[in-house]
Amino acid sequence: MLRISVMNTKGGCGKTTVATNLASYCASQGHGTALFDYDRQASCSRWLNERSATRPPIHGVAAFQPPPDGTTRAWQMRVPQGTRYVITDTPAGYALVDIEDRVAEADVILIPVLPSPIDIRSTADFIRDLLLVGKARTHNTRLAIVTNRTRIRTRAVDKLERFLQNLDIPVVARIRDTQHYVSAAEQGLGIHELSERDARKDIETWAGLLGWLDTTVAGSACDASPFRLRGTESNPLQA
Repeated sequence: MLRISVMNTKGGCGKTTVATNLASYCASQGHGTALFDYDRQASCSRWLNERSATRPPIHGVAAFQPPPDGTTRAWQMRVPQGTRYVITDTPAGYALVDIEDRVAEADVILIPVLPSPIDIRSTADFIRDLLLVGKARTHNTRLAIVTNRTRIRTRAVDKLERFLQNLDIPVVARIRDTQHYVSAAEQGLGIHELSERDARKDIETWAGLLGWLDTTVAGSACDASPFRLRGTESNPLQA
């Protein structure tokens, strides 16, 4: 079972988009999939409520809520037997005192980032905290970047790409800027489940991300020092 946490302290960077689309794609491939919602905004939980019972099933857990009366937290957080992927959507912000626990609970942390100066600065700080405070190396938790709302040949994306070149952290997916993600979210779907022809091209994004995750599970993508942050003393916008 692979534990995947979608994290970034910056709100609005696309954590729920990544979590729901990855969960729906994993489920569509026949894998047992669980989706944990730790965000009190409950975006993932609402998405699951909209999802049709005719679609590949996803086990949902509203982890931000206390357990129902008469049950334990352990019972609330259980996953069905045969679950292969546990995907966690997290809220914006975090406490430094518990970031190491969050890192230790994940095999992989996917970090969505938008092509904006504010998001780049915030993400740079967050990655430093994951490495230095969260001790991601010690816990052997792998980090990966997912860029969101990307448009080719724009100055904002060019600046984001220069920032990413300073990281020895893989960019495992690039989510294009399209309203199809909004349409899919409203229906409890992943974008690959839409009938629109031009939305089908996004299958490659999620197939590639799942392929990277499977490689990580097999261990062939691991090495003695899987990632580090270069140039932490410099301004990432000037990379």
